[in-house]
Amino acid sequence: MKVIAINSSPRSDGISKTGILLDALVQGMREAGAEVEMIPLRRKTIKNCIGCFTCWTKTPGVCVHKDDMANELFQKWLDADVAIYATPLYHFTVNAAMKAFIERTLPVLEPFFELHEGRTSHPLRHKFPGAVILSVAGFPEPAVFDQLSSYVRFLFGKSLLAEIYRPAAEVINRPEFSETAKDILAATSEAGRELVQSRHVSEQTMKRITQPICDPDSLAKMGNLFWKSCIREGVTPREFHEKNLVPRPDSIETYLMIMTKGFNPASAGSTRAVLQFDFSGEVEGSCCLRIENGEIQALEGPSDKPDLTVQAPFDVWVDIITGKADGQQSFMEQKYKAIGDLSLLIRMNSLFGRR
Repeated sequence: MKVIAINSSPRSDGISKTGILLDALVQGMREAGAEVEMIPLRRKTIKNCIGCFTCWTKTPGVCVHKDDMANELFQKWLDADVAIYATPLYHFTVNAAMKAFIERTLPVLEPFFELHEGRTSHPLRHKFPGAVILSVAGFPEPAVFDQLSSYVRFLFGKSLLAEIYRPAAEVINRPEFSETAKDILAATSEAGRELVQSRHVSEQTMKRITQPICDPDSLAKMGNLFWKSCIREGVTPREFHEKNLVPRPDSIETYLMIMTKGFNPASAGSTRAVLQFDFSGEVEGSCCLRIENGEIQALEGPSDKPDLTVQAPFDVWVDIITGKADGQQSFMEQKYKAIGDLSLLIRMNSLFGRR
């Protein structure tokens, strides 16, 4: 099987979630013996179709443009048995780069009208490859792909071999979801093997690919916190990660979420302790983190017997955990108090060092 894998994501490798899923799919196809060529559209020049119909009249089957699509990609697309259209979900369908690619395949058609079962179409000048659609979205609901699915089913008809959609894809490379993500990517590779072997993806494999990866409510809260932090810092998401920044909590609930996600089980080892935080200022209240057997539990409210109690204005402590202030210096300047086992305070950076 000869496969062309078209990736329209503008993001680079390792950052693009479209690319992460596509790499897994292609790996499976290659393991099953397929010859796969990856085409990153961000590195190609593809002009927009200008609707001149030169490819239908003056130069049948040949586009008037002289760019990468006309000189290279169109023929590779025609020669393939299967074309993978991998696109991030933009405005609930394919992005502009993929749309431009699809529109520039117009020379595969002849201009004449054919009517079949009440539907008008153009006859094919050449046979085109079977289609596999792969897309990712940040929203957690599978229904977010409904418009894209409707479009590709109408466009490709019986040539559509599979639709592979991954909601909540932005968290797929987050360490706290690594086990689920590992199974999702393994299933995506299995889908690649199945496509080569049977030109079909089984229902069981598709369920693994689309399995829930996180709680939608938590995703929304953490997502909103992340975007607020980007706006506060004046950075893009990529710059946020490159600078190793931490989302800034704005409530006790989001503080506990950040701390549990930043918990480092390896560093905790056999530690058994209860950390209590008494906050004042704009956010008031108490909460606790219970560490035991390499696991952490977040609790709102005070504890009966905390091993360490931190008393601090909420903004001061948040500055410390997000790296805006030095914890030891702030302690020496009496900006906050710590009561109990101070060795736990000294270990805070290692206990919660996973960003």
